[in-house]
Amino acid sequence: MKITRYFICFLAVSLMLSCVKDMQDELNKGAWNHERSIISLKFKNQVGQAEIKRVDESKGEVLVTLNVGAIEDISKVEIESIVLSYHATSSVGKGQTLDFNNPERKASITVASPLGEERQYVVYANEFRETLEGIWSIDEFVLYGGTGPEYGGGRVYSFMDKPWCWYDEFAPSVEYDNTLEFTLESITDDGNTMGTCINRPGSDGKYADFIFKASSNPENGVDVDKKDYYRKIPEGESQWIRNYATGTITFIDKDGKESTGTLENAGTYDMGYNHSVTVANNAFAFNINGVDDWTYIYTDYDVFVKKARKYFIMVTKQE
Repeated sequence: MKITRYFICFLAVSLMLSCVKDMQDELNKGAWNHERSIISLKFKNQVGQAEIKRVDESKGEVLVTLNVGAIEDISKVEIESIVLSYHATSSVGKGQTLDFNNPERKASITVASPLGEERQYVVYANEFRETLEGIWSIDEFVLYGGTGPEYGGGRVYSFMDKPWCWYDEFAPSVEYDNTLEFTLESITDDGNTMGTCINRPGSDGKYADFIFKASSNPENGVDVDKKDYYRKIPEGESQWIRNYATGTITFIDKDGKESTGTLENAGTYDMGYNHSVTVANNAFAFNINGVDDWTYIYTDYDVFVKKARKYFIMVTKQE
């Protein structure tokens, strides 16, 4: 009886080991694996993440956005990375290129499972261009401000509507011949862009000092430096980051100070209480958190120094 029991146990263990071996052989050979999917895909000069969709067993789609301004030849767009399902292979790999030089801006990648089954992914490329890139001229500075706009304290002023508030040598108008040169340097995985901005002075070589004159200061009769309000785009070279999710542009000067605003298109913008600002071409707009001061309501001092609200740098793109 003991011998019989031992034999039965031996036979069971042998069968089990045999099954395990057969299963392992099958796993090693990939006989179970029908997967043929693209997990992730990234091209050089791609903006954001690729959107990958498996349509059915034989077809799939990939949607990518490419910064075409940085791609020399759209017929040779290089794959920076591609991740496939386990043991799958593809018709192209890292370092190889796809040809999007066609009206539909599409190309294809074939992915095969270890068993040889195939799925063809059609890759569609959307074109992205960073509209900031290029040279912009500064045309004018405009401000909406004032304590108690509901009581008539709000004002919209071009800075040089009130020339007596500024010293002639470095008045805001000295920047009306300046140019802003934007260069794109990189794009994050989230699709945000960043680069350098050079604020170049015009032929006069000057930047505004934004000193509000003592003679226009009814509070204490001294000069007031308002660069904290109005030096939003740094002098000379700075860094910029454009966040497409929030619609903002942040300028960062050499000392790390940040100023965040928006790029506005041509149009008329309602400030409330029967006040509006008209943008002829484009404007960089910045919210300013001034402080209400009812003592000096209805004065230039209140608008420019105390309760500045929204600041527009009017610009025109040259190239």
